Parts: sequence; C-alpha cells; structure tokens
Amino acid sequence: MTRYGQQRQFLKSNFHEFKHIKTDKIKGITQPPIVKPFDPNSVLIDLPKVSKDVVSNDNIFDCIDQRRSTRFYSADTLSLEELSYLLWATQGITGMNKNGLTMRTVPCSGATHTFETYLMIMRVEGIQQGIYRYLPVEHKLLFMFELDELEQKIDAVTLDQPFVPNFAKKAAVLFAWSTTPYRSEWKYDISAHKKILIDVGHVCQNLYLSSESIGAGACAIGIYDQKLIDEILALDGDEEFVIYMGAVGKKRE
Repeated sequence: MTRYGQQRQFLKSNFHEFKHIKTDKIKGITQPPIVKPFDPNSVLIDLPKVSKDVVSNDNIFDCIDQRRSTRFYSADTLSLEELSYLLWATQGITGMNKNGLTMRTVPCSGATHTFETYLMIMRVEGIQQGIYRYLPVEHKLLFMFELDELEQKIDAVTLDQPFVPNFAKKAAVLFAWSTTPYRSEWKYDISAHKKILIDVGHVCQNLYLSSESIGAGACAIGIYDQKLIDEILALDGDEEFVIYMGAVGKKRE
C-alpha cells in the first residue's frame, strides 16, 4: 500500500504536530476577510426572504431516506424562492459573534468558512442565464457575466461523468464551491486542509437534503476540469480555487 501512504496519512489527525505550531493567528497576524469582497457597483439581485412556504416535504426522516444522487432532470425551472432557499441552506448566515465570525446553516471548523458559492444558472425563473456569486452577508446574487455556449462549457468542465454522461448541463443550476484556504490556514496551519474537505462535505449534504425538500434533486460532482473551471470563474487557482461542484434540477418523472 506504499502508493497510497501519503494520501492515507493526510486523512489522519495531526494534532500532536499541530499543537507545537505557532499559527498566524497566535502570531497576531490580521485575520483574512471572512467573505470575498465585491465591487459595490456590481449588479446585485435581491433574493426573496427564506420561508418555510417553499418546502413541499418538511419530514426530515423522509428527506434523508429518499435522498439520492439525481442525474435526470425535467425541463422545469427553479423559482427564485427555491434558489434563495438552497443558497441559505448551504451557506446562509444565521448569526454573527462579537468577533465578526459568522454562524451558518452548516457546521465549520472554527467558523472559518473558507467557501464561496458560484452559480452557473441555466433555468431559474426571472434570472438570465449566466455566472453568478452568492453574497451570504447580504443574501443577494451578484451577477458576474454571461457565458456564451453555457451548456457546452458545463460539458467541458464536468468532463466524462461515469454513470450518466453530460447530465450536468441539463440541471437548472450548477453550484461551484471555491475555497480560500488561508481563512483556515490562518487559524489551523497544517491542519486546515483536512478540515476544509470535511467542511465542504457538510455544505453539499445540505444541498442534497434541501433539494429533496422542494421536490428537486442534486448530484455532487467531484470529477471536473480544475484549470478550466477556475479560469471561467477568474480564480487564481492557488489562493482561491474550486473544490467541489453540485448540480440541481427538478426531478424528471
């Protein structure tokens, strides 16, 4: 098992090594911004206030029991209310402490929340196709740009999916979560990276369950063209890069 040794070691706790490290936080280095800044002149879209009314199945047992990776979608659009709910469920802010750390709908190591949510929107009622970013503090969408041949670009990004090829472009929305690792490295140093991977799993599971609760289906995507998606979203690929993706659409009968 030598060829797997390094990766297996990464999966283990390194607490005994970490506790001897003087992190940037301990050194008194300023904490990085908790969210990515944006140009105040950007086009912002107000999202509807999150309401239970959008939920068609509020039985958590049923949502967990019926959750599946959904790769077949109808041509139906998501409503803006539904998208608002999905964004809240995956990265919504539910509180903030005196130090400015955000409490969200998903657990996160030390409330570091390294993720940004980008959206490739195909079919959302009242929203033009294009690339967007979710602003969790404001609970708004930031319109980034239109993208020619959006479906073809999604095909290129999501590569050859092993079970249902080309399924992602048929979703209503493609979520792309980026990470800014230093938000966690500042506090956890060499322990940050395992925590980031654990935390993004929490985010995607909430996407699955919230999608199920509105009669939609989600499918996590871990096979994607790293360089291409980072280039499309204008990420530098080092200080910020995509770490996980997920497709969402109304289920096909």
